[in-house]
Amino acid sequence: LHVKRHSFPTRRSSDLTTLSWVLNAYTIVFAATLIPAGRLADRIGRRRTFLAAVVVFTAASAACGAAPSIEWLVVARVAQAIGAAAMVPASLALVLQTFPREKVPVAVAIWSAIGAVAGAVGPTLGALVVEHLSWRWAFYVNLPVGVASVVLARRVLPEGREANPGRVPSPVGVALLIAGLSGLAYAIVQSEVWGWTSTRFAATFGGALVVLAAFALHCVRVANPLLDPALFRSPRFRIANLAMFIYSIGFSAMFLGNILFLTQVWHYSILRAGLVVSLGPLVVATTAPFFGRLAGRVGQRTLLIPGGLVWGSGGALLLATASTTPHYLTQYLPAVLLTGLGVSLCLPQLSSVAVQGLPPDRFGSGSAVLQAVRNLGSTLGVALVIAFTASRSASDPLEGFHHAWWLLVATGVAVTALSLWLPRDRPAARAAAIARPVEAH
Repeated sequence: LHVKRHSFPTRRSSDLTTLSWVLNAYTIVFAATLIPAGRLADRIGRRRTFLAAVVVFTAASAACGAAPSIEWLVVARVAQAIGAAAMVPASLALVLQTFPREKVPVAVAIWSAIGAVAGAVGPTLGALVVEHLSWRWAFYVNLPVGVASVVLARRVLPEGREANPGRVPSPVGVALLIAGLSGLAYAIVQSEVWGWTSTRFAATFGGALVVLAAFALHCVRVANPLLDPALFRSPRFRIANLAMFIYSIGFSAMFLGNILFLTQVWHYSILRAGLVVSLGPLVVATTAPFFGRLAGRVGQRTLLIPGGLVWGSGGALLLATASTTPHYLTQYLPAVLLTGLGVSLCLPQLSSVAVQGLPPDRFGSGSAVLQAVRNLGSTLGVALVIAFTASRSASDPLEGFHHAWWLLVATGVAVTALSLWLPRDRPAARAAAIARPVEAH
């Protein structure tokens, strides 16, 4: 709304629905292009892909900031999403190729902690920038970061790619995957407009699932699939990706739900809410490396089983104590400390256990699968919170947030339950697993 009222001419097409596509276009394109971008990184080089992605993202950020209309802004956001979709799996693949497999848990934990620092700084910095400068500077702040990233990456990052690339992946598979993931993301982001029980939602979501099933069948039948079906033979990869999907639903529900609770129920300003919420990511940044080192010794499963319950207990505490009267120290602070600790126990461990057994030739595409699953879960979590909070009544302002906190509890229990199915990490078996490129279970 700030963008519409203070920057662009008021006209009928520039309504809230059009403005929502500034977010929706990014979400859909990012989800659809992650896996093709990860496969591209394996084929042509992860360092090369990362550098190109940073350049695209930075240039698109400049175009977003200079956008003369909402339509231009949406197009620039699409380009920004393509750059981000290539950057994320390439960066994780670079981590995997640089560290020995026994060091993957701590390396991925540090990678996650860096993201947590960004998560801690982002809301507060964004609020300050928009309040004191303009929304355009929320995009312009990416420019010096992008330039510094390119300079440093050229100096320190090693190149890595497939040893035997073979034929170019089937373009039919690329088209099917992009269409299927785009359809899923589009159905989810439109659920608020269409309704979860509407025919349009069911048709779009169901059609996307059919297309993805066709993609899976295509990958099995062709010699040059976009996504190697052998990746899913590993129980670690399958279970960790399913747990990541479920966990990401709860994570996004928690993050957005808490922001809405602080601003709509406790009536905090956006800036104050950003400062309050930033405590959770700071907990992750300080504790994730320790838990990563611990996971390297005892295994991720050992941390994930209690981790899901710790994570869910944050939602349970809010259910038991949160009221319409602000009590930060006794209600919100203990819950955010628990959820922050739960993130440190769950998110890096799910990430590392999913990718630790990947063959070197599939670091990029395997990492992209993990990030695509995480992104779809996050998109669903946001949509659910919007649905919960939109339906709450004036007589019970906490009703919708209770649903969001119950979702947090449920996802935590599900992560613990799924982690029980992960293979146990015995010292001998762990060493053998590290030596194998893909587990043949």
